[in-house]
Amino acid sequence: MLKFLTHSIVKVVFLLCVPTVGSALSSNCTSRRCLSIVLIDKKLLSQPQNQSCKLEIRVPRLQYTTLAVDTKDVNLEILLQASVEWEDPELAWDTSVYTFDDVILPVDKIWTPELLITNAVTSTVQPTSADVLVYSNGTVKHSLTINAVVNCEINLFNYPFAYDVCPVPIETWSTDGCGPTLKLDELELVDSSHGDWETMYIAFQKKGDEQNYIQVGLQLKPANPFLTLMLPSYLLIFVDMVSFALPLRDGKRNSFKVTLVLSLILFINILNDKLPGDSECSPIIRPHFCVCLIFLIMSMLVSMLTTRISQEGHLVLCCWSMRSARKITENKEAIKDEETKADINTIQLNATEDIQILRKVAKFLEAHNTNEAEKERQNNFANLLDKTFFWIYFIAGIGYLVIITVIMTKFKCNVDHFDFWND
Repeated sequence: MLKFLTHSIVKVVFLLCVPTVGSALSSNCTSRRCLSIVLIDKKLLSQPQNQSCKLEIRVPRLQYTTLAVDTKDVNLEILLQASVEWEDPELAWDTSVYTFDDVILPVDKIWTPELLITNAVTSTVQPTSADVLVYSNGTVKHSLTINAVVNCEINLFNYPFAYDVCPVPIETWSTDGCGPTLKLDELELVDSSHGDWETMYIAFQKKGDEQNYIQVGLQLKPANPFLTLMLPSYLLIFVDMVSFALPLRDGKRNSFKVTLVLSLILFINILNDKLPGDSECSPIIRPHFCVCLIFLIMSMLVSMLTTRISQEGHLVLCCWSMRSARKITENKEAIKDEETKADINTIQLNATEDIQILRKVAKFLEAHNTNEAEKERQNNFANLLDKTFFWIYFIAGIGYLVIITVIMTKFKCNVDHFDFWND
C-alpha cells in the first residue's frame, strides 16, 4: 500500500513539472524560426500607428514597363515592380536575446502596404515573393508587382505619327491626413520598345503636395503604320495623276479610274479594324482617307465628262446638245439642197454620168472633211479641258499631301490627362 502511494505521488509531481519544463525550453529557443514564431504570434495585421497617424513608405526602386497601347479603347497596359520599405517598431527585437539582424516572415502574417494606380481601369497587385525581410530595428523590406490597364487619353490626332505624355499616378490609401505616405526614389525603365509603341522617357512628377505620378513619354513608331496606311493612299493619288497619260477617247482611262476608286474603298474597308478609335482628339487619318476618296471620284467623273465631249461634242442634257443637233441637221439639209441643185443643173446642162459621179464624190468628201474638222475641234476642246483639270488636280493633290503630312507631324492637339483627379 505504501509503495502504491509513493508511485502515485511521483507521477503527480512529474505531470506538474512538465509544463514548467516546456516553458523553460520555449524561453530558451533563440533560433530564427523561434523568433519568427514570436513575431507571427503578435498578429500585427494593422498599419503601424504613431502620434501623427502617418507612416512613411519608402520606394527605393521602381521598375516600369509599357506592355501594350490599345489604340481602339485608348488604354495603356503597364507593369510595375516596386521595392518598398517601412518602419514597424513592434516587429523589432532585442539582439542580445535573438542574435540575428534579420528574419524572414510570411507576407500574409503582418501588415503590408498596397500601391494604387488612380486612373487604372483594372489593376492587380501581388507580392513578388511569399516572404518579407524584417530587420532587428523594425525595418521591413517588401516587393510588389502591379499589372494595370491605365485609362490614358492618348493623343491620336497625329496617327500614325502619334506621340503623347501619359500620367501614371502612384498612391496609397489615406484619408483625412491619416494613412501611409509615399517617398519615391529611383525609377528605372525596362524594355522601352514594345510592339509599335516606344517609351521615350519616364520621370517622377508631383501634382500638389502628395499626388505622385510617373510621367510616361510615348511615341508610335511610324514605319509600320505609315507603310500600311499612309503610303498606299499616297500612291493611289499619284497613280491617278499618272493615269491622265492614257488616251481620252477609247474609254480605257475611265475603266482604270473606276478600278482605282473601288481599290481605295476596299482598302478602307479592310483596314477599318486597324484604324485607331475615337478620342478627345479624333485621328486625322480618317478624314484623310475620305479626302483621298473624294479626289479619286472627282477625277473619275471629270474624265467621263471629257470623254463624252471628245466623242459627241456635247454633254448629256446640256444646251450644247440641242445646238449641236441643230447644226448637224442644218449641214445635212444644206448638203441635200446642193445635191438637188447639182442634179437639176446636170439635167439642164445634159452633163454626162461621169461628171455627176465626180460631183457626188466631191460633195461626200467635203461633208466628210467637215465632220472630221468638227470632230477634231471637239477633240481639241476636250483635250484642253482635260489638261486644265490635270494641272488643277496635280497642284491640289500635291499640295494636299504636303499639308496633311505637315499637320500629322507638327500639329499638337492638347488633351487634359489629369481629369481623373478632382482638385
